Amino acid sequence: MMPQTAIFTTLLVASLLFFCWSVYRRFSLLCYGQPEERLDQPARRLAEMFLYAFAQLRVLRKPFGLNHFVIFWSFMILALANGEFLVNGVFPSVSLALLPEGVHRALLLAFDAVSLLTLFAIAFSFIRRLVVKPPHLDSLYVKGRSPEAFLILSFIALLMLAYFGLHGSLIALGMEDPSAMPVSSLIGSWLSSHPDLIPTLRNVSWWLHAFVLFAFICFLPHSKHMHILTAIPNCYFGALAWPATQPREKFEKGAVYGVGTVERFTWKDLFDSFTCTECGRCQAACPATITGKALNPRQIVHAIKTNLLENGDALREGRRGTLPLIGAEGEGTNTEDAIWSCTTCGACMEACPVLIEQMPKIVKMRRHLVETESRFPEELLNLFENMEQRSNPWGIAPGERAKWVSTLPVKPFVAGETEYLLYVGCAGSFDSRAKQVTVALATVLNAAGISWGILGKDEKCCGDSLRRLGNEYLFEKMALENVELFRQRGVTKVITLCPHCLTTLKNDYRQYGLELEVVHQSELIADLIRSGRINLDKKDDSLGRIAYHDPCYLGRHNDIFEAPRTLVQAATGVAPVETERHGRNSFCCGAGGGRMWMEEFTGERVNHARVDELLAQKPDTICVACPYCMTMIEDGLKDKGAGQVRVRDVVEVLAEGLLRKNA
Repeated sequence: MMPQTAIFTTLLVASLLFFCWSVYRRFSLLCYGQPEERLDQPARRLAEMFLYAFAQLRVLRKPFGLNHFVIFWSFMILALANGEFLVNGVFPSVSLALLPEGVHRALLLAFDAVSLLTLFAIAFSFIRRLVVKPPHLDSLYVKGRSPEAFLILSFIALLMLAYFGLHGSLIALGMEDPSAMPVSSLIGSWLSSHPDLIPTLRNVSWWLHAFVLFAFICFLPHSKHMHILTAIPNCYFGALAWPATQPREKFEKGAVYGVGTVERFTWKDLFDSFTCTECGRCQAACPATITGKALNPRQIVHAIKTNLLENGDALREGRRGTLPLIGAEGEGTNTEDAIWSCTTCGACMEACPVLIEQMPKIVKMRRHLVETESRFPEELLNLFENMEQRSNPWGIAPGERAKWVSTLPVKPFVAGETEYLLYVGCAGSFDSRAKQVTVALATVLNAAGISWGILGKDEKCCGDSLRRLGNEYLFEKMALENVELFRQRGVTKVITLCPHCLTTLKNDYRQYGLELEVVHQSELIADLIRSGRINLDKKDDSLGRIAYHDPCYLGRHNDIFEAPRTLVQAATGVAPVETERHGRNSFCCGAGGGRMWMEEFTGERVNHARVDELLAQKPDTICVACPYCMTMIEDGLKDKGAGQVRVRDVVEVLAEGLLRKNA
């Protein structure tokens, strides 16, 4: 063995052993997480993996994502070139030149072109961080201009420069075909007129390439770039359905509730923390972060990783970790203010390019605070008591639920006679503004000849806010009562006014064995319009310019975007104008996740930020499809002195059109 080969082999083996040891030390910590099934439906999981990991679907949603796409695929292609370099360093007689000439030339051309593209992409990355750095690249503990970020970028740039220097030298020496490597041949041509530089550049480039590869191999498991190893499998293990619900808990003696220490998370939660690329997209989408709250979903995931690594030795020894998961501000600790700031809107999950599930982790920590520590914002105590005693957030007597029907011919639901149960919900029954929407819906259903009925005073709250706030015990009690009631009454089809009721009845109640056909009012009415059962000859232009606000629990959580817009267009003849953030990227009103029942004491109010976006479209009317959104946007307009802008539920717009038609 030549001295150069011996040194190279020794360094390579040492680097690989250190790499394997480092990866094992980190990945072995996943064993301390709780079990979770993420191996079902392998064909579908493979499809998701190719879509999000290899096709980089979410990465490409942002303009700069193209730059990362180039770097990612350059890494994949050049992995073959770097693999050859490492093998050839140990076994000099083994190289890609042993392949058929046509294949070898194609590979050399690809390596040369991709290396140049990578250099350009790295240059853009440097410019982005140094000159035009977006605010979301920075968080409290991770900075966009961190030494680690520049070190990794420098490693990649040096590898490309070393590649061109090495192959340019070989071309100048006549050892490689210049026609297969146009970029390297330019360097080779220049070197031909400087023959004294060729041996030096060849050796320097070869060893530079080697040392950078060794350094990268050693550093990778100890940096955020460990996502190179975890991002692809994390996309495979991603949730196959939108995680609008949470797993049930077992209420039994000795049970532990929620997540108060890092090992109480599932292995997938912990794997998520190793996968975070620190790109800041969740941070840029989060309404709490944007409006100055303590919550940063990126920091939630970062804290889990930091906490796990800090407490890793204690876990291995069977001891309790010393760094708290929930407590005072710290890099590996989440504050209670941050945990309670979440609106569960799901914007963070929608934005994450590697399918990390931030929001469910927050709810798990809420469960611990509520059920184990009995620590929650004081204002929630009244909510919990009202829910437990009278099954609605306001604590109004159940007998008041059906008072909205006083002016309408409404029948009770009867199994075998009535097709749909209209699940009015608490807001539609008790909130004075939302009751107007309930009346409008009843008007539309009657006009279309739909067979429907209500439960009246027997209806109970679905428990949405309780589950998202972490009061799983009370939610389960209410869910079991509702499941039993629905079964006794023979309910199979349900219409809801509220997207939160829709999500809970459709998704959460499946965990209790109740399979219902649940539709939001906008879905049902849009179908009635398409089938011709509702037809508006006269178009209503009295509402002026209309802007539509996508409710998070209707859109992102249940994939319903077009139906509400269909109602507006059917009634007015004009599609609503769109805000800058709409559809899957819509901005929350601030009421989800139980925040409807809580005050905002820090930063800007979320509903104010959303109202500003809506007012930027200069609307005369703002349309919504959720009672929570109705309240938050009306309040925001009043606070902003824009009370002249009307707020209408989409079903109210349609009902008004029907009344005009029949007048």
